[in-house]
Amino acid sequence: MRYVAAYLLAVLGGNAAPTNADIEKILSSVGIEADATRVSKVVSELKDKSIEELIASGREKLSSMPSGGGAAAAGAPAAAGAAAAAAPAAEKKEEKKEESESEDDDMGFGLFE
Repeated sequence: MRYVAAYLLAVLGGNAAPTNADIEKILSSVGIEADATRVSKVVSELKDKSIEELIASGREKLSSMPSGGGAAAAGAPAAAGAAAAAAPAAEKKEEKKEESESEDDDMGFGLFE
């Protein structure tokens, strides 16, 4: 993903056809060591393609995908499920309190963790 992002930054900066060196320069400017094979793959895959068209086609593909979850079938079972879920949540809160107390003993610095 970082290679595609660097490519897009180069295009956004006015370079219509970024090279491997351009991508590597962008990545190194933020302290990322670039993998030459991945940079070459991204540059070769995006060569001679319009970024605007690629983004538009990607949006179309994403808009056709379902993004919602299932709705509750009935109110009564949902209410019972919520009550059952509340009990474990209370137990988890108690466990977290116990853990935080033990962390205070060593001030959060575990020597052997």
